[in-house]
Amino acid sequence: MNNLLYVYALCVVALFIKMFAISCYQGFYRIKNKAFKNSEDADFVSVAAQAEELPQVVRAGQAWANDLENIPLFWVLGGLCVALNAAPELTLWLFCIFTIARILHTAAYLRAIQPWRTVFYTVGIICLLVMAINAAMAAWQHL
Repeated sequence: MNNLLYVYALCVVALFIKMFAISCYQGFYRIKNKAFKNSEDADFVSVAAQAEELPQVVRAGQAWANDLENIPLFWVLGGLCVALNAAPELTLWLFCIFTIARILHTAAYLRAIQPWRTVFYTVGIICLLVMAINAAMAAWQHL
């Protein structure tokens, strides 16, 4: 169980860094192009506010939104798997595969690469489904 907790912690941190990188990516493009939609941001650097976000910023926002549909589920299901010590070896693999799939999904999303974006998304979803089954089976065994 200890190894499972440590791997879970490392995956959570890796996913945090990945999500933080998306924010930095957006900021980089805004600053590089001096293109800010919010007037207070534009005023701060003495440029006019833009009516629309840059395409790179919009795309990164879409990747971020997709993360918000998946990563919180990983936190909850992963935490349950750790707490229940649900099939530790399988769960360890699921944690690692999910994390790698989400990182690759973001890279594919930012570069608009299909079918890989969908492949990585699907791999992540399958990991979540197996984690849910894994946690349910472990809970059922303890009833």
